Amino acid sequence: MGKKNTNPAKISKNTPLMEESPVVSPVHKFEITKKKHLSLKKSLGYAKRIISLGKPYHNFLYVALISIFIQTFFELLAPVYIGKAIDCIVGAGNVNFNGVITNSLIVIGCTLINVLFTYLGNFFTNKYCFKSAQHIRKLMFKKFNKVPLKFVDGNQHGDLLSRMINDVELMTDGFLEGLSSVTNGAVTIIGTLIFMFVLNVPLALVVLVLTPLSLLISAFIAKKSFKLFAAQAKTEGEINGYLEEMISGDKLVTAFNYQDDAIEQMEEINHKYYKVAEKAEFYSSLSNPATRFINGLVYIMVAFVGAMLKIRYDLISVGLISSFLSYANSFGKPFSELSTEFTELQAALASCERIFTVLDAKDEPSDKDLTELASTDGNVEIKDVNFSYSPKQKLIENFNLKVQPGQTIAIVGPTGCGKTTLINLLMRFYDVTSGAILVDDNDITKITRRSLRNKYGMVLQETWIFAGTIRENIAYGKPNATDEEIKEAARLAGADDFINKLTYGYATKITEGGGNLSAGQKQLLCIARVMLIKPPMLILDEATSNIDTRTEMKIQNAFNTLMTGRTTFIVAHRLSTIKTADKILVMNKGNVIEQGTHKELLKLKGFYYELYNSQFSKI
Repeated sequence: MGKKNTNPAKISKNTPLMEESPVVSPVHKFEITKKKHLSLKKSLGYAKRIISLGKPYHNFLYVALISIFIQTFFELLAPVYIGKAIDCIVGAGNVNFNGVITNSLIVIGCTLINVLFTYLGNFFTNKYCFKSAQHIRKLMFKKFNKVPLKFVDGNQHGDLLSRMINDVELMTDGFLEGLSSVTNGAVTIIGTLIFMFVLNVPLALVVLVLTPLSLLISAFIAKKSFKLFAAQAKTEGEINGYLEEMISGDKLVTAFNYQDDAIEQMEEINHKYYKVAEKAEFYSSLSNPATRFINGLVYIMVAFVGAMLKIRYDLISVGLISSFLSYANSFGKPFSELSTEFTELQAALASCERIFTVLDAKDEPSDKDLTELASTDGNVEIKDVNFSYSPKQKLIENFNLKVQPGQTIAIVGPTGCGKTTLINLLMRFYDVTSGAILVDDNDITKITRRSLRNKYGMVLQETWIFAGTIRENIAYGKPNATDEEIKEAARLAGADDFINKLTYGYATKITEGGGNLSAGQKQLLCIARVMLIKPPMLILDEATSNIDTRTEMKIQNAFNTLMTGRTTFIVAHRLSTIKTADKILVMNKGNVIEQGTHKELLKLKGFYYELYNSQFSKI
């Protein structure tokens, strides 16, 4: 003990060790943000996957589709009887009133059935869409809890939120709801064609020849608009990411008088979004008027050809012309709607791409076949461990450490020396590159993460408080805890004093992030969580950094009680908190350069001695 460099953890001198924010591979970040042209094959693949994700709710879809078929049939049947009713009016004083009444009643019946099944189609379509969207959001949230932490750390949080909220909404509006519109349009087009060819072939050919112009125009516009919608979705993610950063850091923004710069940057991103959204909307807006123009042209040609066939050749009746004009409208209307749906579909497919980038992210390796760590004595051994956040950047190398049950190991050193990195490895937030970490002779990569993490209680420098009552926040790790247990944990943590002074005590509601509590109060609640679960091993990462000296003394006494018989790892800047540690590891630039007890390290008069005296008066 007391020898310098006994267990070195080598690190490249030119490699910075990111402690609070791990280095993320640039390749990893590129995979989630890159954009490319979406091929037809990939578009169909996305469509198939989206439909398959809604499989639990396909019954709603089937009912909606059946309703669409019935509604469309009776919608197309009505013009036939309208034409027959018109033909019953031969001339002045020559009207077949029975025929008019009969045909009119049939038209009314068709209309009522049409209205009923239109309602049912819309109702079940919405059911299917909203249930599917809800299901996809659940899958995405589950995915966020399954992916390695580097996935979340390596991407802007606001952008991930945008994918889960905005992109799912766009996918629902443009794809799932569009599915019923496309089906309705396709059935209308096919049904109209059948009715027209049955009634009159020449007029049907007029409609059939001119209408494909709408498809050509829509295809051209869709090709132009997809890239713009993809860029729009990406920029929307940037806006959400920036807003999330600025709102969560509002106090620092104000403290550093950064408001004007924040506004300027927001305006820059917002202007970028405005420009790309304007172009996307411009191209998508061209589709509807262009197809309406073609539809108007079809209507005029049907009226002209029909009039010629009646006046010159007397081949058709006035009622039939009336029916055909109705069908010309019916036939052209789906093309106008489909052109709009098609442009919205481009936005939806761009969102699908962003959604599936998240859903297709690799999960953490499965724990399915691993052993449960039922209990532990707290024996921890680190053997020849090498670790780096990126393959191109070597960090910790050949790190060795043995910890006996019940020992307290303190880890000290300047900011960025690798203290928190070591904690990340102990908890398996990140896996070692090579070597092994053993708990009671069990390689932690051979036991489930849940059972490993259940053996640790962790208090971090960065507090995490969620919106809820104080009771709920303390009982986060043990939801079934009794009120007596919760109050005892708060008392041991020194939190009961301020809690009892609150109007509603333990039932006091805390705002999101604990905005209505001080930094020290939030940290006391985090410490109380650990006091409640009493795990066999502890990790205290700057656990008392936000607490005043007087409160810190109370907390230290509570920790001393809690740490009795428990293996404890303490990361500390304030060296007064670790004087009684069984072993102190002194780290600098990723290396363990000294280790020993507090007194032994002071006698060495090395790096620890200098670090200690930089915080206290010279001795």
